[in-house]
Amino acid sequence: MKKMWVLMLATVLLLSACSSGGGGKTASGGDEKTNEITIWAWDKAFNVAALETAKEAYQKQNPDLKINIIENAQDAIIQKLNTGLNSGTSSGLPNIVLIEDYRSQSFLSAYPDAFKDLSSTIKASDFADYKIGPTSYEGKQYGVPFDSGVAGLYYRTDLLEQAGYKAADLQDITWDDYIQIGKDVKAKTGKELLSLDPNDLGIIRMMIQTAGKWYTAEDGKTPDISSNPALKEAFETYKKMMDANIVKLHSDWSQFVANANNGSIATIPTGNWFSPSVRQEASQSGKWAVAPMPKMAGQPNSVHASNLGGSSWYVMNNVPGADQAADFLAKTFGSDKQLYQDLLTNIGAIGTYKPAVDGDAYNKADEFFGGQKIFSDFAAWTKEIPNVNYGSNTYAIEDILVVEMQAYLNGKSIDDVLADAQKQAEAQLN
Repeated sequence: MKKMWVLMLATVLLLSACSSGGGGKTASGGDEKTNEITIWAWDKAFNVAALETAKEAYQKQNPDLKINIIENAQDAIIQKLNTGLNSGTSSGLPNIVLIEDYRSQSFLSAYPDAFKDLSSTIKASDFADYKIGPTSYEGKQYGVPFDSGVAGLYYRTDLLEQAGYKAADLQDITWDDYIQIGKDVKAKTGKELLSLDPNDLGIIRMMIQTAGKWYTAEDGKTPDISSNPALKEAFETYKKMMDANIVKLHSDWSQFVANANNGSIATIPTGNWFSPSVRQEASQSGKWAVAPMPKMAGQPNSVHASNLGGSSWYVMNNVPGADQAADFLAKTFGSDKQLYQDLLTNIGAIGTYKPAVDGDAYNKADEFFGGQKIFSDFAAWTKEIPNVNYGSNTYAIEDILVVEMQAYLNGKSIDDVLADAQKQAEAQLN
């Protein structure tokens, strides 16, 4: 039943289907040695570029191993993995696959034998604590943590200064403080505070993780909605933003980036991976900075650090070349400090490998962000992100919450909203 659910969930989530393929091999046992491995990842400018850098570093000492890097859309990778694993064969699957942290527990719980145990391949304690939850299962380390989704509050220094705020005023704020800043910015400049997609609750995820909470209980399975104080406060905060008329809406990624680049909004609370998008508008160089995330006023454990997104590398256990694939990961993303310096310098990818964060690349002042050492700041905040169990159903629960959020904004009481969402989640996921 678990396998069927993962397949059904992926089908619902997919925006488009994609044909299978991509350089996999017919499996005859993962312990079979080969001189060729295949890796699947999405995003040519980020994840694939990181792989190319790692490949170059690895092949300096291991020139005989051929490494095929295949770019697929993330949705296509999910579909191909589910189709192949549900069929019971690893034919057509890669040696290494990139999986988003929000989705990893779905695969590890449904197909634990399909992924290679890397507990003795890497030292898990070398990575940010919050990344170990999604990359491990039942005491075994299956993933090699990769990029950090550490979040920050990007803000236009010039617009906030017009409203009377300086950098020091943003270092220790709550979401209520943030909303007040938005009202002042709107009154002084006419600009909205932030841009949101009504169908994307990423901001809710960031809020509740600051308090060490998620949509499910600590077991990652039991829906925790109606009795979740952090989630209730996050919903109430979201509504306060909307009621304050400080939100500009967008419906897709391009509109989101455009709102940042055209000066329509004063702040962007999001993951560090948004930095390249901010930089697209060269005329705004020196006008941006990044502050710690606001914390939740009503949650005593809330901190000024959170996460949005992020992914990790996994080795397919039953595809020939598993040992070579594990060696590639161990000697690159699992231990190469210089690699992480190169990834940061050339791509802007902030890793979660703790021994690398003291390098020169992390301590470089960034003129676009007014000379701020943003990578050093992001690295420091990464260490503070609460470790939560994302479980197997983040997106399935969010599909329910998106609908209930609109009902809440239209007048439904918060208690009824969360109670109904709890009932729906229990009915669908149990």
